[in-house]
Amino acid sequence: MLHGFVALNPRSTAVVIVNYRTARLVVDCLRSLAAEVRAEPELRVEVVDNASGDDSVAVIGDAVRREGWTWATVRPLDHNGGFAFGNNAAIRDVLTSASPPKYVWLLNPDTVVRPGAATALIDFLEARPEVGIAGGRLEYPDGTPQTSGFRFPSLFSEFEETIRIGVVSRALEPYRVPGPIHAEAHHADWVNGASLMVRREVFETVGLMDEGYFLYFEETDFCRRVRAAGWPVWHVPASRVIHLEGQSTGVTGSNMAKKRRPRYWYDSRARYFRKHHGATYAFFADLIFIGGFATWRLHRWLRGKADPDPPGMLADFVRHAVARWV
Repeated sequence: MLHGFVALNPRSTAVVIVNYRTARLVVDCLRSLAAEVRAEPELRVEVVDNASGDDSVAVIGDAVRREGWTWATVRPLDHNGGFAFGNNAAIRDVLTSASPPKYVWLLNPDTVVRPGAATALIDFLEARPEVGIAGGRLEYPDGTPQTSGFRFPSLFSEFEETIRIGVVSRALEPYRVPGPIHAEAHHADWVNGASLMVRREVFETVGLMDEGYFLYFEETDFCRRVRAAGWPVWHVPASRVIHLEGQSTGVTGSNMAKKRRPRYWYDSRARYFRKHHGATYAFFADLIFIGGFATWRLHRWLRGKADPDPPGMLADFVRHAVARWV
């Protein structure tokens, strides 16, 4: 359990990292956080191990002791309930502590924090007390930015994402889920959970993350609930975090098209649409996805283009959709 916060410190921050068999990535992330702790003395880190079943707890714990990172603790869980489950385990700890922190910063294990990343988010939230969530700029190791601010998924975005034909995509640009990359802080529908700082009062008014999502869509769902409760969500590019995209999941990033999408991606997508739009909307979202994807497949075949998608994507989507409908 996290400990050591000074009561009433306005900058006290709990950092939560969920690990699943990525111990060496977590150690690199912790090493990058050492400078943040020097700049923000009331920053504490809890690493939650989601029942990795390997040597993760020992590797991370040994590094914490060897490096003298007294600001970090490791908490093993008895089973892997997913990303939201792991985060919630630590968030419950800090919210029920004697002196809960003002902010909770969710970090992916496959991140390396640039100097000043924590301070930039804390400064922003201190200056904008009406803002509930601030997400940082994610970037590749060479500094190239990744999309970090997004729009909520919709029927239009499902069609744009799957059909991928120039004239259609241009017409549907305002509905694309990935938003434009900005140099200045700006509103977003939702921000990437790889670096996401939440004001404590948000959890107190909205609740924790939905553990019905094993992985994917949980931060989209959470940001939607937060915005519905009246808390704005902002993207803050001044907070820079290297995101080794996909290394913690093996699904996204540069190898996204090389591995089959896991079942929980389809389940999470369906849960999001049903929860926030209802069964009828979710049904049409599935039809649009299938129609758009099938059109793209035909278009790609006629033009002789290589297949950039995960193996069996269309067949898997249809199978999972039919299983939900019948």
